[in-house]
Amino acid sequence: MVNGSSWPRGDVMRVSVLGATGSIGASTLDLIGREPAQFAVQAVTANSNAVALAALAKKHGAKLAVVSDPAAYAALKSTLAGTGIDVAAGPAGLEVAAAMEADCTVAAIVGVAGLAPALIAVARGQRVALANKECLVSAGRFFMANVRRHKTELLTIDSEHSGVMQVLETRNRDQVVKVTLTASGGPFRTWTAEAIATASLEQALQHPNWTMGPKITIDSATMMNKGLELIEAQHLFDLAPAQLDMLVHAQSIVHALVEYSDGSVLAQLAQPDMRLPIALALNWPRRRPTPTPRLNLATAPALTFEAADETRFPCIRLSREAMQRGGGATAALNAANEVAVAAFLAKRCKFGHIAQVVSASLDLLDGRGLLGEPQNVGAVMELDGETRRVAAETLAGLGDGR
Repeated sequence: MVNGSSWPRGDVMRVSVLGATGSIGASTLDLIGREPAQFAVQAVTANSNAVALAALAKKHGAKLAVVSDPAAYAALKSTLAGTGIDVAAGPAGLEVAAAMEADCTVAAIVGVAGLAPALIAVARGQRVALANKECLVSAGRFFMANVRRHKTELLTIDSEHSGVMQVLETRNRDQVVKVTLTASGGPFRTWTAEAIATASLEQALQHPNWTMGPKITIDSATMMNKGLELIEAQHLFDLAPAQLDMLVHAQSIVHALVEYSDGSVLAQLAQPDMRLPIALALNWPRRRPTPTPRLNLATAPALTFEAADETRFPCIRLSREAMQRGGGATAALNAANEVAVAAFLAKRCKFGHIAQVVSASLDLLDGRGLLGEPQNVGAVMELDGETRRVAAETLAGLGDGR
């Protein structure tokens, strides 16, 4: 958390939701819809699902609805005709939504496409509730420099990072020894390396604890998701790579632990439900009742912990190496992973190829001297594009991986 101050003044909070039709956006609007006197929706955006977006805009009384795909604009405009809700499309439309007057902007657009809108929201100097990993993984130093420059109140929408935020003692900030994020281990936690390498798409999408979109579900199966979260935590909480660790915790009850110099370890526990960290980001520093199930440790399953296996899950190692290297390595890591995961989701490569494509792409880019620190959005996008080209070539070199 950066520049965290304060919401509650007793006023209605005006909220814009960038990425309203995804899992985070849906959970955010579910919470908002339960307290219509507390919140007012300003803008909602989606990629191309005009029908779903229009329904949300009408249900929540949004002032603006935006589809990032211009081809969906006509359908959105037609569906919302006569409602008084403004409509827009494309990158320019997303910029308008991100710049709209709001007390809190939920940045939940998936992928590097969410970086530019999130930066526009940051420049407004209000609260930004960040659910987009790529903002910090692809442009962490640059993004956080903007947060500080504009004195933006940055809060995180992520169960693990929200857990860290809650147990990180500001007055003892310099006494933090280690921050540990937990990982469920995904669907392949107990599988052998050989079985994991040939896992099917259907098997990889069966997450044991969380209901998420397909891309993040595959990232959880490879455990790349946790590696990306370590990189996020480095920037969010201004930590050195050596201060960050992870534990596999199959029950997803303990979300984060913070160890202090006196040996104390503070942990945050809750049932696995994304509405809890979302509600906290919306209401911080208040805690308001949520519809999430309550944790009863007397009836909860035994809590177990184990070390993450970087041999069976090489994406963890690749993430750590990119974080240690710094510069543009984490941006390239993210872009190569997106290409590889998209290929797996389309059944154009094997599950085991995901880590291979990421590793080979980073090696090629490093050999070409292209992993310097991006200094602006344009540089991030240029590196992202070049990495995607390299990753696509690497995939092509694998032949028919099915």
